[in-house]
Amino acid sequence: MIIDGNAIAKKIKDKARNCCSDCYRKPNVVAFMLGENPSSESYLRMIERTCNSVGFGYTLVRLTTEISEAELLKLIVEKNEDENVDGILVQMPLPKHISEEKVIMTIAPEKDIDGFHPMNAGRLFKGEKATRPCTPLAVITMFKELEIDLEGKYIVVIGRSNIVGKPLAVMLMENNATVTICHSRTVDLEEHTQKADIIIVAVGIPQFLKKEMVSEKAIVIDVGMNEVDGKLVGDVDFEAMKDYVQMITPVPGGVGPVTNAVLLLNVIEHFKGVKG
Repeated sequence: MIIDGNAIAKKIKDKARNCCSDCYRKPNVVAFMLGENPSSESYLRMIERTCNSVGFGYTLVRLTTEISEAELLKLIVEKNEDENVDGILVQMPLPKHISEEKVIMTIAPEKDIDGFHPMNAGRLFKGEKATRPCTPLAVITMFKELEIDLEGKYIVVIGRSNIVGKPLAVMLMENNATVTICHSRTVDLEEHTQKADIIIVAVGIPQFLKKEMVSEKAIVIDVGMNEVDGKLVGDVDFEAMKDYVQMITPVPGGVGPVTNAVLLLNVIEHFKGVKG
């Protein structure tokens, strides 16, 4: 079975649209973009379309790369204090003279719809209510929509980043899964992946996971997005595995659309005053 991320994303958007249809105002998102970057431009256009499709407000603040760190932080604080702004995101990467850490710390935790603020990360790891990073939230949401019970499953996460691998492992354990985190330098990786009920790959290496590394009973979730010869491919050898494993996500059309859609759920939480 090839998992249709677009269909799952549509369900999430319908839920978001219905959640706020009778509210006193529409939820509003503000994005900051410094300079020009084709990948960032493409991503933010997608976020804008997603917000517009459900009636959310979206404002893009375009800034030059010459803006000082202090000026950027001041603009973020102004949006923190604006009661009509429910979600703030600052598109990375930033110019070298601006600290990503300071920018993330400046965004109010209750408006941090990316889930990157240390306050949200700490609450997540403590098992408290928190805004979850969008990609891990998308993966968990896909399992729920597909009615895949994670309890007791052996899940291998390949990738140890702070925005995908680590928080995803915590969220999987919240659902009573047994989780092993691996990465590109794991010795005898196949010893783990061949035993796994579910494999989630977020390592950033094109077609890293091969057919011989997995069981035919496995569910494979590909978080990777890599450009190869002008085409978007994942971290999984999709063509070799699509008729072999139990379930698999394609790239594009798998986790990506769901990641964009669950951003709306984080916006709704903040709009309705769920502070974490």
